[in-house]
Amino acid sequence: MLRLLIQGERISSLELTINKNDPSIEASIDASILVVGNKQFITAFVKRTCYIRSSTVEVSLEVDDVIQLIKTRQPAILILQATQVASLQLCRQIKKQKLLGWIYCILINDLPEIGITTKGLDPNWELRECAQALENGADAYLRISSISNQDSPIAVTEHRLLKAQIQAGLRGVRLYRQAMHTNDFLSRIALVDPLTELSNRRAMEWELPQQVENAFSQSTPLSLIILDVDYFKSINDNYGHPVGDRALKLLASRLKHNLRIQDSLFRYGGEEFVIILSHTDCEEAQAVAKRVRHIISDQPFQIDGRLVLRITISLGVACLQHTDDHRGESLLGCADENLRIAKSNGRNQVYSCCNH
Repeated sequence: MLRLLIQGERISSLELTINKNDPSIEASIDASILVVGNKQFITAFVKRTCYIRSSTVEVSLEVDDVIQLIKTRQPAILILQATQVASLQLCRQIKKQKLLGWIYCILINDLPEIGITTKGLDPNWELRECAQALENGADAYLRISSISNQDSPIAVTEHRLLKAQIQAGLRGVRLYRQAMHTNDFLSRIALVDPLTELSNRRAMEWELPQQVENAFSQSTPLSLIILDVDYFKSINDNYGHPVGDRALKLLASRLKHNLRIQDSLFRYGGEEFVIILSHTDCEEAQAVAKRVRHIISDQPFQIDGRLVLRITISLGVACLQHTDDHRGESLLGCADENLRIAKSNGRNQVYSCCNH
């Protein structure tokens, strides 16, 4: 597909007749190519690129304004006209940005000859140009004329070279995407409790400061509940750890499916769970905690076909105060203390003291 996104001066339409059944055109990996240069350069290299890859090709006439287009579109391959002064600066700018540095930048010198030019007769000129391009962030530097006869031997070789560089760039893009997917997968594993499939303590320690900061900045209420399964040790002692694990999985599922959409549930550790209640004041938090207690205690847990357990929980509730720290440590500490009081008062109850 060819899409022309023109920055600044308009360009005449390109007449491209491309046979998509041509075996020389490779399948796309869902990666776009951005061509930046003057009209002649764009016309020549959009044609060449479309014959190499069946990809989305976009163009821009303005090097100075193209960085915003790159941030928005994030093309896999960037083909730049080397003779434009701002091209090297654009390469440097892209490679300095963490989210854009993976883009493969191909700098192309499209001058027809390098003999007698404004550069003089210096035979080392092209080598210095190549070194300067690579030093400034270009991934490749090529000399390919934009007006050569496409059927000539040199044009065939140039086409082969450009194709090889685009393939090299797309290999890098593929590896980058695979690495990002792997990192995302590992990050999800690191933040999920494997038994209950709830967010774990590490996830809670990451999210709580953000919610506290948002509550302070937006002047909205925030509350937190810590709950603990009563006499859980006796379940493990009397029935074994597999039954205890099964009970925790069923309890976590019941909690997850009975909380409000704005509530965030975490397995804090062992038989303890934390619920962050955004946009929830003290009175509402107590109501949520009491409802959760009844959800757990009023209906027995069917462990298997023969074993049914009655489980109760104790809950400590705390509400964010203006004196609390921004990491949520004092809020969490207050809820934990209230949980201790609930357990010492006989368990299977909610204890809240919002004026901490």
